[in-house]
Order: sequence, then structure tokens, then C-alpha cells
Amino acid sequence: MIRKLGVLLTTVAVFWMLSSLATATTAPVASDERERAVDAGQVLTQILKAPDNTIPEDLLKDAHAIAVIPHVVKGAFMFGGEYGKGLVSQRRSDGTWTAPAYVDLTGGSFGLQIGAAATDIVLVFTNPDGIKPLLKGKVKLGADATVAAGPVGRSASAGTDITMKAAVYSYSRSKGAFAGIALDGAVLSIDNNADRRAYGAQVTGQDILLMGKVKPNDNVEPFLEALRKDIPA
Repeated sequence: MIRKLGVLLTTVAVFWMLSSLATATTAPVASDERERAVDAGQVLTQILKAPDNTIPEDLLKDAHAIAVIPHVVKGAFMFGGEYGKGLVSQRRSDGTWTAPAYVDLTGGSFGLQIGAAATDIVLVFTNPDGIKPLLKGKVKLGADATVAAGPVGRSASAGTDITMKAAVYSYSRSKGAFAGIALDGAVLSIDNNADRRAYGAQVTGQDILLMGKVKPNDNVEPFLEALRKDIPA
């Protein structure tokens, strides 16, 4: 009887050790960060599925990075302005997308639709110059990187527009209406706390977007899946 009890206790101890090890090596469950990735992925898919009123295909084809900030709201601070949380991913040389980093968008009033409870923002980075300042922590649109309201229409081309030289094209969607939006003065910054919660490690924007040291996990997969499906390599 004692021997059987000893075998049982040993089995339970081994099972507990294996369970603990599995938990330690599994991606952390950060519900808020995963929900943010789900929202960003849904916004991107919905916008790009629009038959005509969407981001031009040529612009997406050459996009260097994509940021999606769902539910940007007015008056988030006592001083007013706009505030939102989203994700950004950079395109590798082979056309695939890096693991995304979490970002915050803040700024003064930049023309969100009056009466809208929330506005979805999409930023299309056209070259490395737009994303470089962000890798150091934040980028002020219009100062650190040129920004312009993006052209709208699946077949539209920004090639004939002088603003094609902009490092970032910006778009908004409020109450079903989709259009380019001027975001001069808005600040996009890396959300280090969210990155650490999502990836379970002390990581930086450079680690994630530039160095490729961070592997995707279940928390960020909804956004990454949308990128792969809607803007393939």
C-alpha cells in the first residue's frame, strides 16, 4: 500500500513539473493585448475588403510597414486631443511581415469626424525613413516623417500626386466613411509595456521590427494573420 502511494505521489510530482515547464515555455496570455490584435486585424480586413473605397493596391504592394490603430477616441485626456492603441508590422526584404509591435497614437485635434465615438486609423509607411524614428521610441508625423492624407480607391494611384514623396499615408474610417486624413502633429510611439506583456520578455521596438529577435505568438497572431491574408508577400 505504501509502495503504491509512493508511486502515485511520484507520478503526481512529475506531472506537476511537466505542467509547470509547459506553462513557462508557452506564450503568455495577455488578454488585452490579444484583443487589441484582434481588433486591428478586423479593421484592416474590413477596410481592404471594400469594393472600391479602400487603400490603393499599388500603395499596399510597395508598403514598407503598416500600422492599424482601432477606435481612436477624442478627449482621452483632460487637455483634449485624440488617443488610440494599435499595432505596427514591418515588411521584410522577402515580402513577409515581422512580428508586430504595439503602438500608441496621440496628438492634438487632427480632424476626426464630429460626433464619431471612435475612428479607425491606418498608416501606410512607404519607405524606411518613416519607420526609423519609431524604432527609437516614437515618430512625430509631419516633423520626423512627412505625412499626407492617403489617396482612396482600389485603382487610385498616388504616383501623379506630389505627396507621393510622403513617408507615411494616413487613412481614417468613422461611421462607415473611409477617407485620407491629415495627421500632422500626431505622435506614434512604441508601447513597451504592451510589448512586454504580449511577448513575455524585455523587448524593444528594434528587437521586434528591425532585428527580428522576437517570434510571433498567439497574442499577436490575429493581426499578423490579417496582414498575411490581405497584403500577401
